[in-house]
Amino acid sequence: MVFLIPIKTRSFTMKSLFLKTAVLAALAVSLTACNGMTRTQRNTAAGAAIGGVAGNLIGGTTGATLGGAALGGVIGSQIDR
Repeated sequence: MVFLIPIKTRSFTMKSLFLKTAVLAALAVSLTACNGMTRTQRNTAAGAAIGGVAGNLIGGTTGATLGGAALGGVIGSQIDR
């Protein structure tokens, strides 16, 4: 006996496409701002970004995201000291 499970298809609307394009453009612009930073500042920014993503994946709440970003920023600032 074969059971057919419906597969959810994701429809892309113009709004979601515009939002994704805007986020990618903002990311590209923000990365060029790191050119004049010191090594410690770049490590802090990278640690905060990685920590924020990890906090969101682990906790899934705004508090976990902010906590992960704060902790990642502190750890990133202490690298190479």
